[in-house]
Amino acid sequence: MDKDAFKAHLEWAEGRRNFPYQDSVGKTSIGVGRNLDDKGLSDDEIGILLENDINDAVRSASSMSYWDSLTPNRQLVVADMVFNMGLRRFKGFIKTNAALERGDWDEAAREMVDSRWFRQTGRRSRKLVAMMIFG
Repeated sequence: MDKDAFKAHLEWAEGRRNFPYQDSVGKTSIGVGRNLDDKGLSDDEIGILLENDINDAVRSASSMSYWDSLTPNRQLVVADMVFNMGLRRFKGFIKTNAALERGDWDEAAREMVDSRWFRQTGRRSRKLVAMMIFG
């Protein structure tokens, strides 16, 4: 079988979608006809997605002017927050970012706690605050 021809046919028949959609029978699908309701994702596929998302988050987080001054644990905190909410929303943490710029880890942590993000993310945010404080 010519797999390239089959691939071209499937892309023609199914279309190519970057975001989830409801197919003609109401199943949540993505990509080229991937039925997420019935098939889901394999562990390998989840790993590929995670690796791509980590690379995107670190690339975005490392654009912050203070990035190189952070310890690896504090870099993890910033990258996690960018991963979780995106760079644009993370940049909205004006006081946290100002404290990070000054190297004031305690103040950065206090500002993290004083946010809706902290209340919404539970144990994740508590761990990140501790990492920010203790480096």
